[in-house]
Amino acid sequence: MQINIFNEQNTIFNRFVAEIRDVSIQTDPMRFRRNLERMGEIFAYEISKTLPYKKTEVKTPLGIAEESLPENNVVVASILRAGLPLHQGLLNYFDRADNAFVSAYRKYTEDGDFDIHIEYISSPSLDNRMVILSDPMLASGNSMDLAYKALLHRGRPSHVHLVAIIASKEGLEYVKETLKDEPVTLWIGALDDELNAKSYIVPGLGDAGDLAFGTKL
Repeated sequence: MQINIFNEQNTIFNRFVAEIRDVSIQTDPMRFRRNLERMGEIFAYEISKTLPYKKTEVKTPLGIAEESLPENNVVVASILRAGLPLHQGLLNYFDRADNAFVSAYRKYTEDGDFDIHIEYISSPSLDNRMVILSDPMLASGNSMDLAYKALLHRGRPSHVHLVAIIASKEGLEYVKETLKDEPVTLWIGALDDELNAKSYIVPGLGDAGDLAFGTKL
């Protein structure tokens, strides 16, 4: 599995990571959503470099130009609801892509433990498609793993790019192990050391879904 971690380099991406972590900036949900979207655009740009391309002739007012264009075989998939702004950023660049959505949530027990449940999938056929599956946070890795496997019921992709803005080292190792034999590339914005007792990434940023869309019951 190829793993790409953006903030190991000095890029403008790091400014957006800093802003979504910052408690003083998190009070503005519109700015939080927009930063997720902008990071999705950067992920899309980098992923686009890995796609197959073909020469295409383009008619201009003065003649014919030859350009290398990516093959339109992409499906952008996201885990609801936190993944929606990130999804939009990816879609801004892959604007001809089909779309898929997976509903995943934590079902808590009385003693505070939880399991991840997949409740709903909306997806085209994924056979021989290039899929980008995104979720802002890769905490334990369970949600990403279950969403990936749920999408396989819609077909077998040629390759899957997993996108997370912030991941824990534990989540990264979990995904590396559970998907080690799958055609997967992992894209991470920032890698944090710790996962606390409630499976939240530390220092992380908190609950991305609540920060983007408001608290839930």
